[in-house]
Amino acid sequence: MSDSPVPVSKRVKRLVLGGIGLFILSLFVFFSPMLGLVKHKFTYLSYYGPKETELVERDGKMVVDTNYWRIPSFEFIDRYGAPFTDADVEGKIIIADFFFTRCTSICPKMSVQMQQLQLKLNDDAFKDVVFLSHTVDPENDTPEVLDAYARKLEADTARWKFLTGHAPDIYRMGNTGYLLSALEDSASAEQFLHDSRFVLVDKDRHIRGFYEGTTATGMNALAADLKMLLKEERIKAKGKR
Repeated sequence: MSDSPVPVSKRVKRLVLGGIGLFILSLFVFFSPMLGLVKHKFTYLSYYGPKETELVERDGKMVVDTNYWRIPSFEFIDRYGAPFTDADVEGKIIIADFFFTRCTSICPKMSVQMQQLQLKLNDDAFKDVVFLSHTVDPENDTPEVLDAYARKLEADTARWKFLTGHAPDIYRMGNTGYLLSALEDSASAEQFLHDSRFVLVDKDRHIRGFYEGTTATGMNALAADLKMLLKEERIKAKGKR
């Protein structure tokens, strides 16, 4: 009987070499993020509302710049009867909603969801996030009423603000400021507003998302997008240095 080796077929060789190649590729994919060899593209949140474009000069070149919608300046009254303006949330990310204390339909659910969100985000990583709850029934929801309502919810006095003011100003802010309604008639902007959505606003006052405020699904989506927005803000801040 002959003891000479049996030649390995070309097919077997290709399979072996292919397996080695796949193993090396898998090692590269696994370790490259750690070594900084592969840069993952970051996905930015969308911008909501009307936008305008204009030609601006940068580095001696004319480029197209996009101006996104910003919520307007505002002046309301907080639960302690003190003025509260956009200057009080300068450099903050806003999560806003509109409710009223006598509401027995969607508002209680919204308030509980906001309460849970406040607890979920009780960490230094979210120190730049504030919650603004605007009453749409200012005649009844006086600062004293709002304060009692906030106490029941154990609202963080530093981060969760309950706001009242003149009804037309509140409705206009919700309808045409936070864009909770698409209104063509300016008079309609000052009419009653009752919407179950929460609005996410970045530090530059751009609207970055709308979320159903009565469900856990909506709140989970909001929390996920908020984390993305915080990362985006860090990237922007690093670029300005």
